[in-house]
Amino acid sequence: MTVQQYDAIGEAFEGFKALPLTRFGEVPSFLALVGDVRGRSVLDLACGTGFYSREFKRRGATDVFGVDISGEMISAARDRERRAPLGVRYEVGDVAELRELEAKFDVALGVQCLNYAESIAELERMCRNIHRNLVPGGEFFVLCQRPDYRFDCASLDKYGFRCEPTGEEAEAGPRCRVTALLEPQPISILGTVPRREVYEESLRAAGFSEIEWVPLSVSEAGIREFGEEFWTDLLAHPPLVMLRCRA
Repeated sequence: MTVQQYDAIGEAFEGFKALPLTRFGEVPSFLALVGDVRGRSVLDLACGTGFYSREFKRRGATDVFGVDISGEMISAARDRERRAPLGVRYEVGDVAELRELEAKFDVALGVQCLNYAESIAELERMCRNIHRNLVPGGEFFVLCQRPDYRFDCASLDKYGFRCEPTGEEAEAGPRCRVTALLEPQPISILGTVPRREVYEESLRAAGFSEIEWVPLSVSEAGIREFGEEFWTDLLAHPPLVMLRCRA
């Protein structure tokens, strides 16, 4: 399901980054969470078209390797690399089946990655594969749907997205449909919202420690552009959250 969804999106995925929630919430929050990567190697899992791969390479990462299950996404990422070479490497691959790579990384990124596991066992397998490809003490940074989100951000549309429960329950948590309100054609993606304890237990079982949940914030640029009141509902009912942990 995930491969077909993202193969159908391809290059249009870059448009997500222009929507208010992503541009002024997700991106600055996640970049701040990861922090300084100068002199560090980065493994970008579910890298999509390579937005964060490119960004962290520009910020001084020594080696950046992006992996995504969608061939179309990787094709778009490689095309961007050809047009503006930064030295980022990409590979088509399933995180649940990720092999042991030639070198271990200092940092791993999982932006909307673990929430596509079809079962708790698969989520645990993804975590183990990520852990074994990090150096001892390496950091893993995650951005995902907030596990206790009640679909109660009434004005989410004005931030560029719609998030709706499908009414189905997977082993790890409820299914949801996220729609990016792009012009001229909105794009919808189906996924799962794993429960908080499912994330934590899976990460610990894989060997991660120091698990910390970190809330999303809105950048100063977002407040300047739209005003504080515009963001009130989003900050009161955030649909996204981040976490960090250590190998």
